Amino acid sequence: QVQLVESGGGLVQAGDSLRLSCAASGRTFSDYKMAWFRQAPGKEREFVAGIIRSGGSTRYADSVKGRFTISRDNAKNTVYLQMNSLKPEDTAVYYCAADRSALGVRTGVVTYAYWGQGTQVTVSS
Repeated sequence: QVQLVESGGGLVQAGDSLRLSCAASGRTFSDYKMAWFRQAPGKEREFVAGIIRSGGSTRYADSVKGRFTISRDNAKNTVYLQMNSLKPEDTAVYYCAADRSALGVRTGVVTYAYWGQGTQVTVSS
């Protein structure tokens, strides 16, 4: 299995940027599609962005398109989420997830077998 550790969260103002990182260990990182999810208080966990094994294709939630960018460095076993033009509604705990299936990027929580512990992102208005 793979272990995931997120970092980079924090408290920022609306319009600011943050970059989240997720470091993987335990298995061959390039065998896994990777994704970021988030969960706000009182809400269900939702898909934010995903990237295939090679990094050649990505997928985004409509709410973050044009503002967030997911990328990965297979040599460093790390996936990133660059978040620009942050809004108060982006406030949530952000989770990194891994999926070893051969299909394209999927958005369902249940399709990801491995999860990090989460990192808090708070955007003040």
